[in-house]
Amino acid sequence: MLLAVDAGNTNVVFALVETATRTIRARWRIATDPRRTADEYAVWLSQLLALEGYSRDDVAAVIVSTVVPRALHNLEVLAAKYFRTDALIAGRAPLDWGIAIDVDEPKSLGADRAVNTIAAHALHAGDLIVIDFGTATTFDHSDYTGAYKGGIIAPGINLSLDALVMAAAKLPRIAIEAPAGDSVIGRNTVDQMNIGIYWGYIAMIEGLVARMRREIARPVKVIATGGLATLFERHTDAFDAIEPDLTIQGLAIMYERAHISK
Repeated sequence: MLLAVDAGNTNVVFALVETATRTIRARWRIATDPRRTADEYAVWLSQLLALEGYSRDDVAAVIVSTVVPRALHNLEVLAAKYFRTDALIAGRAPLDWGIAIDVDEPKSLGADRAVNTIAAHALHAGDLIVIDFGTATTFDHSDYTGAYKGGIIAPGINLSLDALVMAAAKLPRIAIEAPAGDSVIGRNTVDQMNIGIYWGYIAMIEGLVARMRREIARPVKVIATGGLATLFERHTDAFDAIEPDLTIQGLAIMYERAHISK
């Protein structure tokens, strides 16, 4: 089994993947904290593995993608100390991207965005826009050859809501959910906030996708990923497909390619 680790700004996702089929057997997430030690990860993971009927002995390899450099060391120690293997790090030899990064500063591209591009092109052909709903919401264009061509970084919806509540003393904290009905004129504060956050975000998604489509000027497929992708699916036709585990799938593909090339 492969333990795939996606360390993001908000959460670290661990997934147990059957390498022969890329089937995700279990997945868990924990809040990102660069101070969390390998020992803490190990205690937490050992219990969760046992609940799913597995043990640390079932893990033969560990692969990590991270956009939080300070979290990497403890994840590498986790792999070495508790899984008796050297962690493979996405973007670092021998796990180079294997795709063209056609932007002004290739080294600045987040590992998750590169991994998503790899996975998206393994699953879908042609020009693609990948929208990843995370701490930030990213829109990434890759062309029909699989080359990464650039994209957009926007504040994530939770980040936008947090900023609004922090800056306006009288506004309450609300849950992010689809507003009841189709009206965009709220009759109370909570409804008005919900409409502004939700429909405002839908408008941003649709507007940016439309502008990207015009600029690409070729047929393009839009792939959505991230935990909040399904929240918007019912109220927009901007998405052609939703791939909730795109980053984990990309890590499994990268491991597979590196394993075959040995």
